Amino acid sequence: MKRLCSHCEKAFANILVGREDKYLCRCCFYEYFEDTVHQTIVEECLLQPGERVAIGASGGKDSTVLAYVLKILNERYCYNWDLWLLSVDEGIHGYRDDSLRTVEQNRDDYKLPLYIVSYNELYDWTMDQVVSQIGRKSNCTFCGVFRRQALDRGAEKIQANVLATGHNADDIAETVLLNLLRGDHARFSRSVMEENGSYRTTDESVFNKIRRVKPLKQVYEKEIVMYAYFKKLKYFATECIYAPFAYRGHAREYLKSLERMRPHSISDILYSLSCISLNKEESKTRVAQQCIRCGSISSQTICKACQFKTSLDRGQGVLAVKRSGMCSLSKQTTQCCSESAERVSQYEADSNDAASSS
Repeated sequence: MKRLCSHCEKAFANILVGREDKYLCRCCFYEYFEDTVHQTIVEECLLQPGERVAIGASGGKDSTVLAYVLKILNERYCYNWDLWLLSVDEGIHGYRDDSLRTVEQNRDDYKLPLYIVSYNELYDWTMDQVVSQIGRKSNCTFCGVFRRQALDRGAEKIQANVLATGHNADDIAETVLLNLLRGDHARFSRSVMEENGSYRTTDESVFNKIRRVKPLKQVYEKEIVMYAYFKKLKYFATECIYAPFAYRGHAREYLKSLERMRPHSISDILYSLSCISLNKEESKTRVAQQCIRCGSISSQTICKACQFKTSLDRGQGVLAVKRSGMCSLSKQTTQCCSESAERVSQYEADSNDAASSS
């Protein structure tokens, strides 16, 4: 049975918007989607008029829709943003070389300048070479670290004020679940502070760093897919050839199963994330400084990218991932043991006081 649009009540509905539980026609869905992105930008002050914005463009649906919508909003509200497409070539034969052709097509369609940085230029390594050394089990750990820094360096090259990425509500919820399933307290705390705007630095010069924003953070993945489909946008839909071996896939499947059982699970996770407040000790986990080797922003004296590159150059890439994981686990174990010892000492002190008074 066909339904009328819940908004205009004239045309037949084409999509059910999960968060609002509304059936919308195609035109009303366009308005809803673009208004949601615009409201996120305005309410959270993500972008300011006249800024140069680097859009992380992979050729996938998220970055393609982000570039298209930002271009529309820029023209509609006269924000005078200087929009750039910024792509990273990881050196994955049969995947990235094909997706970059889609990015180049977007460059021509949207009349936006494109800048490409590559792992080979920055690190003297491609992901195919990394995988040949460490195997397929932990390659996403290397790629994630390298890619994040590569985007920062690319944005710095084009003198951008802001780096906009296509992370949507599903992606953020996946990250929360992933950190919980791993027991990664440090990264979980970091995600809380990034979403709630808490970021501490040790050097005032670091305040000049490029901001990272997520204009699609309030939009579901399925809504992005439908928007791209209705608008007939061209994007690269093939998954990375190394992605099936990533642990994130388990968190993604678990989140989808939760969403099937309870359709508002993603929005509930994001709401819970925004309500979490960290104590003073936890808030110290996100202290930014500059890497002494490459000058990039890092929470350590030597950034993780430089550590990984050194390990690869020495032929010890596999050990780098294990060492990183054991270090994180050791810190968590030490913290838990010290907290338990404090509780035991307090319990013994209370028991002695009670015995003395009796």
